[in-house]
Amino acid sequence: MLIAQISDLHLRPPGVPAYGVAETNAFAENAINALLRLRPAPELVVLTGDATDCGLPEEFALLTTLLDRLPMPVFCVPGNHDRREAMRAALAPKGYLPADGALDFVVEMRPVRLIGLDSLWEGHSAGRLEPASLDFLAAALAAAPDVPTVVAVHHPPFVCGIGHMDRIRLLDGAARFAAIVAANPQVERVITGHHHRPVAVRFAGTICQIAPSVAHQVTLNLAPGAPSDFVLEPPAFLLHQWIEGTGLVTHQAYVQRAPGPFPFVMPAEYPGGG
Repeated sequence: MLIAQISDLHLRPPGVPAYGVAETNAFAENAINALLRLRPAPELVVLTGDATDCGLPEEFALLTTLLDRLPMPVFCVPGNHDRREAMRAALAPKGYLPADGALDFVVEMRPVRLIGLDSLWEGHSAGRLEPASLDFLAAALAAAPDVPTVVAVHHPPFVCGIGHMDRIRLLDGAARFAAIVAANPQVERVITGHHHRPVAVRFAGTICQIAPSVAHQVTLNLAPGAPSDFVLEPPAFLLHQWIEGTGLVTHQAYVQRAPGPFPFVMPAEYPGGG
């Protein structure tokens, strides 16, 4: 089983770059093209939040147009830049989001199931998991204790060392979230977005992994008091592959094509060549 994770598209109305610099709509189009080139194709795609930049209906309309190009199902959790009701309305035809309340869901695929959680805290950049969402997580995990599970949420629940992002991580509900994950060893991975960088940590007895953005990246600056800024490093996404006997193996894939592939063949004229 192959799961593609994309994150932090920050779609804008056509012709409006994010922060006046990042052509996020073009980046998102490139990311969709990269997913379509994958062989083998993923069984599903998870979008870990900030699909849009301002949660506008026209941004969500662009999102659905892009996602409809993919032949496999796509499941989205909301990020702090999204708006819950706009996302619910835009993605209602997909059939996996609840009709009211938090946008929590379960995807009963095998051999790995997916649980999506809504950490959107309206009016805040930081994240919150409401008690109802945490109850949902606990019940969903209890319903299938022997099935390997991926939990997707936008806000990372740990300190990563990039100070301005750590201040807006998952704050409210983080301790109970960790306790629920720790009590359920079937959780193979917690996957998040929000930080626009590839980061991994041992968390609550499993691995928590932040995906890079398919648009702009947060500057890697671990100095105390580092400014809040971003760079146009290469966009990337994650591929999570379930391998029997091994578990969930994660690869980082770049959106843009690179020269190659080239065979590992040593020409005769090289020293030591045949």
